[in-house]
Amino acid sequence: MSSTPNQQLEPILNKQQLVDYLVAGCKPKSEWRIGTEHEKFLFYRNNHKPLTYDGTNGIRHILTNLNRFGWKIIYENDRPIALQREGAAITLEPGGQFELSGAPLYNLHQTHAEFAQHFSELEILQREMDFGILCLGFQPKWKRQDIDWMPKARYQIMREYMPKKGKLGIDMMLRTCTVQANLDFSSEHDMVRKFRLSMALQPVVTAIFANSPFFEGKNISFQSYRSWVWTDTDPDRSGILDFVFKPEMSFERYVDYLLSIPMYFVYRDGQYINVAGESFLNLMHGRLKAVPGSKAMIGDWVNHLTVAFPEVRLKRYLEMRGADCVHPTLLPALPALWVGLLYDDQALDAAEELISTWSVTDIKKLRLDVPKFGLHANISNKPIHQIAKQIVMIAHQALQRRNIQNQNGVTEGIYLEPLINMLEKQKNPALIMLDQYETQAHIDQIFTKYGF
Repeated sequence: MSSTPNQQLEPILNKQQLVDYLVAGCKPKSEWRIGTEHEKFLFYRNNHKPLTYDGTNGIRHILTNLNRFGWKIIYENDRPIALQREGAAITLEPGGQFELSGAPLYNLHQTHAEFAQHFSELEILQREMDFGILCLGFQPKWKRQDIDWMPKARYQIMREYMPKKGKLGIDMMLRTCTVQANLDFSSEHDMVRKFRLSMALQPVVTAIFANSPFFEGKNISFQSYRSWVWTDTDPDRSGILDFVFKPEMSFERYVDYLLSIPMYFVYRDGQYINVAGESFLNLMHGRLKAVPGSKAMIGDWVNHLTVAFPEVRLKRYLEMRGADCVHPTLLPALPALWVGLLYDDQALDAAEELISTWSVTDIKKLRLDVPKFGLHANISNKPIHQIAKQIVMIAHQALQRRNIQNQNGVTEGIYLEPLINMLEKQKNPALIMLDQYETQAHIDQIFTKYGF
């Protein structure tokens, strides 16, 4: 559920309104949907350099040319910065990472079709403009100074603030790509169960989808360097949330967490205003010097929800945020895994039993071990590759029970088969890439072998 323009302007008079905004996300199972977001790097095929915004056949040109497929162009200061079409959006991350935020869909076959249409449209432009696409979790070659910042005012505010909170925040903004799944809940109890399970399992999923073993042309002994970047980005708003596992977890407890997170900006009269480090509570009381007398509206709260970056994020749905971007052939596996685990009661029970002995300390340690060790990290003296196989099989059985078939009579379980095959060999995309890279002469081979 999204807010209408009039609702966005509703003044916030008390904390209960903030809680009620999240509660409004509860919906019956018949209305549960699947949303998937994925980012990718765009590069010039002739030299493997990143596309600039304004350059020849650059990102601006791609956005305006996608208009022919029915996308509506969104402008900021007369510059195209996003596209919208039928509940979906294309947006730009700070370093030009090209993101599809998919529409809320009924099933994974529709998700697969959405991906296919997206890449088909980009392929037409690729033939005309000669750019390539690379789906990895961290940029394997480019340095920070190689990358063009996108002309979005909110990114300039974050760019100035990030170095005050961690060493790798700028890398997170410029050089990472992810794929995430957005899923619904029916009640506060249902939300809490799903939040706890997905937060606990997120490091395992990170290990399964690890796909960023290179940094500036070198193998640096990481399987998911993207995931490691998040450990030194901004501790105020990222990582594993301890309180999610405590009895008091609720919509209100998450609101309290959000109110403890410093703001980045407010949006007034078509402009982003820098209030980085300020308290949302002060905005509620009209005490921000940058916008004297201006008080918080629901639209400000909607924006503030987006500046929390935990491994799982609550809005009016749950966002599973811990996976590296992977090749399009593997992309549907991420939402398939989470739909299987969270949208089936039997699977939810089985997965909860699997993690029942894990402590928050165990999970946080695993979160730090997985970027380096991937599937060979351990929790409670058990290798992650064993747990990964178990949760994928639990999800696969759940999707078989869902029994939603495509036109060929195949269930959604088909999207997990690539994971099942990888995990049988105790592999993830990073390990497969590293095996192949050992025989490659130069990092540019990554662009030709894995780019398309």
